[in-house]
Amino acid sequence: MSVSLNLARSAIGLTMLAALPALAQSHDHHAAPAASVVDHSKMDHSTMDHSQMDHSTMDHSQMDHSKMDHSGMDHSQMGHAQHDAAALPREPIPAVTAADRAAAFPAIDHAAMQHAPSINSLLLVDRLEHWDGRHGTGQAWEATGWVGGDINRVWLRSEGERSGGRTDAADLEVLYGRSISPWWDVLAGVKQDFRPADSRTWAALGIQGLAPYKFETSATLYAGSGGQLMATAEVEYEVLLSNRLILQPMVEATLAARDEPAQRIGRGLNKVEAGLRLRYEFSRRFAPYIGISHERLFGDTADRADADHVRDTRWVAGVRMWF
Repeated sequence: MSVSLNLARSAIGLTMLAALPALAQSHDHHAAPAASVVDHSKMDHSTMDHSQMDHSTMDHSQMDHSKMDHSGMDHSQMGHAQHDAAALPREPIPAVTAADRAAAFPAIDHAAMQHAPSINSLLLVDRLEHWDGRHGTGQAWEATGWVGGDINRVWLRSEGERSGGRTDAADLEVLYGRSISPWWDVLAGVKQDFRPADSRTWAALGIQGLAPYKFETSATLYAGSGGQLMATAEVEYEVLLSNRLILQPMVEATLAARDEPAQRIGRGLNKVEAGLRLRYEFSRRFAPYIGISHERLFGDTADRADADHVRDTRWVAGVRMWF
């Protein structure tokens, strides 16, 4: 029995030795007690000193702010004042005074202002030229001028021709013009012919202006003594080859209502003149030109004229200027 008891004790000792490593690695007896759940809704935050808390490390995304009572919070002590101070100007804007208003809106002296004159004037010498034709050489002119305002004006028109040292034809018109649109004027007045053989006074009524596509147009009806009626129509156009080089075609026609054998005037279309002039504008006021002009008589006017003068082609050179 003593031997059996000793063997039993040895077996128990060996079992305990084998269990010692397992007992040395088990920390279950060191486990911390389970943390108790804290109900912050029961806590009195009014007595807490939040100024000492570091809110930057808090995770506010998990907090339920909908149940917080913001009415008791003092937002004036929060850090919003720094943002408001940055938005305000460093120097306050002074109030607007009466002196500031007077400097911004000074009194205007209308008497000292320079107004455009109500009366203007223009003199245009459209043609001042020397011509060389089949029947000799000569000079010709055509000029237009006006004085007045934007609506009412007094117009002066004159044209004539010289050859062989004498004046073949010349006339002067004095007309009252009234603007009926931005592009058209109605004219009424008198015309005086200065012919060496016969001078005649005409009553004139016409229209002039800028037709569509920039055709400069004029048409005038003349009533003279003896019941004679005559009409002239002229159309010009300017082709800008460059800003200074301008080509100007022109057509002018003359008609008569009655025959006047003594004046070599036939009824109907009695004369057509067509010209083409090329000018170079050194300035808008001064432009020399060269060109060609062709004149032809028709009807009874051609029958009563010399055969050599029924048609005539002339080379011209002159100057265009205005003042």
